[in-house]
Amino acid sequence: MGFNTEWLIYACQLIIGLGLLNVWLLRTDKLTMWRGGNAKNMREEFAVYGLSPNVMKLVGFLKISLGLCLILGLWVPTVTRPAAIGVAALMLGAVAMHVKVKDPLKSSIPALTLLVLAIIVAIY
Repeated sequence: MGFNTEWLIYACQLIIGLGLLNVWLLRTDKLTMWRGGNAKNMREEFAVYGLSPNVMKLVGFLKISLGLCLILGLWVPTVTRPAAIGVAALMLGAVAMHVKVKDPLKSSIPALTLLVLAIIVAIY
């Protein structure tokens, strides 16, 4: 892997990891333009998708854990690919939930962006 590619992958890892931590640790109770349906917070958003609070807790745990693994992967590369694959799978699910409730495409932009970045990280 060349110098530029290596730094691109590191940047992707940081963007994904910090993005997931931001959403799940700092913004769960906040209104954003990306929420599904008319949800004002994460709990309402999962309810819009027909998912229970326990599913929300599981998804949150997974996203926080995988985000931390991607950051850790800057020093422990063996955790990077599995974490990126996990994030990609969860982002596919997020996009599917937006489609399920017929959200406008703009609501899926964060999930689609993280999906693409996770695929890039997983491939390299």
